[in-house]
Amino acid sequence: MLEGKAVMGETDMKQTMKEDALSLAAKALDCFDVTEPTQIARFIKKCIAGTHFGSFLTHCSGCFIHFSVGNLTILLFKGSAGEVASGPTV
Repeated sequence: MLEGKAVMGETDMKQTMKEDALSLAAKALDCFDVTEPTQIARFIKKCIAGTHFGSFLTHCSGCFIHFSVGNLTILLFKGSAGEVASGPTV
């Protein structure tokens, strides 16, 4: 498990969901080396993983966590579907 190894950044998840997210990240890190952030992100899904990145995203309330393990940073989220813009009405 990543507890004690993960440095928690921002999050709005409940404790049980945080534990699930860290468990999934631990499984990904068991399967892939930290030098393979693309493979880690594909394994986790709905995830951004890397050593240097910026982000700006809209997420559902209670579905966002940002943490680091060594040099690897992981951002997990559930996207928030915005209102779809329609074309002009005639």
